[in-house]
Amino acid sequence: MEPLIKKLWSFDYFVAWRGFLFSALILNFVFACQFLFLQPLVSALDTKPGDAAALFERVSQNVKVKKYSEALNDLNSAIEADPALSEAYWRRASLLRQLCRYDESERSYKKFLEMKPGDSAAEKELSQLHQSKSAFDSATNLLDTGDIKKALEYIDKVVLVFSPACSKAKLLKAKLLLSDKDYSSVISETGYILKEDEDNLEALLLRGRAYYYLADHDVALRHYQKGLRSDPEHGELKKAYFGLKNLLKKTKSAEDNASKGKLRLAVEEYKAALTMDPNHSAHNVNLHLGLCKVLVKLGRGKDAISSCSEALELDGELIDALVQRGEAKLLTEDWEGAVADLKEAAEKSPQDRNIREALMRAERSLKLSQRKDWYKILGVSKTASVSEIKKAYKKLALQWHPDKNVENREEAENKFREIAAAYEVLGDEEKRTRYDQGEDIDDMGSGMGGGGFNPFGGGGQQYTFHFEGGFPGGGFGGFHF
Repeated sequence: MEPLIKKLWSFDYFVAWRGFLFSALILNFVFACQFLFLQPLVSALDTKPGDAAALFERVSQNVKVKKYSEALNDLNSAIEADPALSEAYWRRASLLRQLCRYDESERSYKKFLEMKPGDSAAEKELSQLHQSKSAFDSATNLLDTGDIKKALEYIDKVVLVFSPACSKAKLLKAKLLLSDKDYSSVISETGYILKEDEDNLEALLLRGRAYYYLADHDVALRHYQKGLRSDPEHGELKKAYFGLKNLLKKTKSAEDNASKGKLRLAVEEYKAALTMDPNHSAHNVNLHLGLCKVLVKLGRGKDAISSCSEALELDGELIDALVQRGEAKLLTEDWEGAVADLKEAAEKSPQDRNIREALMRAERSLKLSQRKDWYKILGVSKTASVSEIKKAYKKLALQWHPDKNVENREEAENKFREIAAAYEVLGDEEKRTRYDQGEDIDDMGSGMGGGGFNPFGGGGQQYTFHFEGGFPGGGFGGFHF
């Protein structure tokens, strides 16, 4: 029995000692934590003149390196330790103003002025706080109303003068610049923000959108993706990311169909892509151009002109759009318009052989359009046979014979000359062939010089004009004037 009691006693003794040692270890751990983590607070609480100066120097250094949270923590600790430390209130008010934490800043200024009534420097800063808050609110309201230029003037007062450390003012400025389509400045402004806070979601979104509107889509996607890694459910980032992915997918589909010759399908894909973001000018200019090219291939000149004109509205220096619009105008027989577009394109790209050839085609078409249409004058088609041409000629010559048009003899003589000139060309197989090939035949034939064919001769001389076989129905086997 006695050995058993001894064993139990020694076991209890062991347990007690173990508990004692464990408690001692916990106390040592607590003391160590207090020493490590509360030492800065103890230092801050010591507000003797020399220590206060050191505290404020540390605060100033933290502000210089943009460690605003550390600076505020030191000031808050100092005030908690010594509520009568007036300068700490002033410094805290100034820092909070720079951070656009206006309400907190105003309370600190007022507390300082209670302790130091009439302090002119503090009163001036409090006035600046009110100006900063007013300018920030005005910029916000002007963004909503669309007066971007005026809003930028107000927000620059905040960022550059009153509250240079205010990230929300910098973000508002980036929003305004994005609305003003100053995408390079957006990238610059958001770059400063992300340098201080690389995971700032709003800055990542705004910077991504700036790259998006510059059509630098890969960089835009990287910004959206980085933001979504931090917050996968961020609504605006998700919308921007998937919107861009869908636009790129639709664009590629249109381009692929165009290259495979599926032109009508390509037209529909291009049109669908253009509806996805009407404000994305840097990308839409290429969609309009791609659509124009497909429409030209389909022979839809009028629609092609419209698409190319849209592209040129977005980028007036787009040479390819000028060329394609010139080709489209050829389809609509707007010869002068085609020459004008192609000549402008050739002037901008004088070394491009294809443009020069297209311009030569347009100029030739224009020249052909300005010459007499002998087929139209005789009222026959371009495929009319020799007998059809001769029959039409005889009929019109009889109709417009001056002797049969006494009351309008001058008009009849002009018509008769034109009819005779048409037959001179179309009635001769060689001349007709050359005419159909677009050759200049103004100097061909005895009656075609200078003033054109004149069956009446000139200077009052007698001119005899014969129809082979006479006029239909007999009579007038020959006549003269």
